[in-house]
Amino acid sequence: MLERLDKLEKRYEELELLLASTEVISNKELYNKYAKELADLKDTVSLFRQYKKVSHEIEKLRHMLKEKYDKDFLDLIKNELRQLNDKKNQLQYQLKKSFEDKDKDLDKDIIVEIRQGTGGLEAAIFAADLYRMYTKYAMRKGWGIEPMSSHPTDLGGFKEIIFSLRGKDAYKRMRFESGVHRVQRVPLTESQGRIHTSTATVAVLVEPQEVELVIEAKDLKIETYRSSGPGGQHMQKSDSAVRITHIPTGIVVACQDERSQLKNKNKALRILRAHLLDMRQKEELKKISQERKSQIGSGDRSEKIRTYNFPDRRVTDHRINLTLYKLESILDGDLDELFDALIKASEDRLEEGR
Repeated sequence: MLERLDKLEKRYEELELLLASTEVISNKELYNKYAKELADLKDTVSLFRQYKKVSHEIEKLRHMLKEKYDKDFLDLIKNELRQLNDKKNQLQYQLKKSFEDKDKDLDKDIIVEIRQGTGGLEAAIFAADLYRMYTKYAMRKGWGIEPMSSHPTDLGGFKEIIFSLRGKDAYKRMRFESGVHRVQRVPLTESQGRIHTSTATVAVLVEPQEVELVIEAKDLKIETYRSSGPGGQHMQKSDSAVRITHIPTGIVVACQDERSQLKNKNKALRILRAHLLDMRQKEELKKISQERKSQIGSGDRSEKIRTYNFPDRRVTDHRINLTLYKLESILDGDLDELFDALIKASEDRLEEGR
């Protein structure tokens, strides 16, 4: 741990110098990035400097104990040593907690993608239910919600809906939602009252800044086309929809909700950037087996993570074996109890894996 702390302190000092340079001051995005990184390191570096100071004082007092002082003075030194050792242990604990709590992505904005799975029209309606659930939760938290791309169906569902969430702890609270969500209920389209099972997939992606993940123009194939809007007076008269293909990875992103081609292009680039970061992070996680073991599920979209059962009014999260009989309030955005349990389970597993 001390070696990692040394590196953090060196990086902190490097950032202080960078923020004072004219090159960084003149680049607003770079300045904001470094300023944020410095602020993130400040508390940990401050604790480490206190820890080093206390450790140095302890060494000095231990050397003094070897000298020939009178008994009263030696007793004072021993008492001071006990206090300093207690303080050192406390600082050590705080530093350990600081490392455990530190996740560079926890306070970042996110992009959420919801897609209908198996179940046809009912799956699309369920995708819309999940969208309403997350946006209602975001409103409770005071987060900003920005629709990015959608493909609605005739009955009020979505084949796909993509939106961003901005606000404190957005990723920390939402990060375990990636995977397959399953619903068991009687669909609106079912005339004989039979219960059907349908699914929707959710992906929660960290939204990186441009300076964090640069995309080369030569790696992009950008196409424009006429969007398939609602028709009538709102029918698109120009090719404002944008489709972007990232040639090295084959990832394709399309946006058509905005009337402006430029706005659609910018949103598509944001979604693409989030996918590329997600791909990079998954590749890194594969190399770290211990980190993999500490995950609540794999985060893979093919993993069934939760069931919403309407007849029993229950919601079951299969990763932590938690069942809550409050289906209506959960779908209305009351997600804190569920999210708190997932966060705690993740912390417990991380502690076990250490």
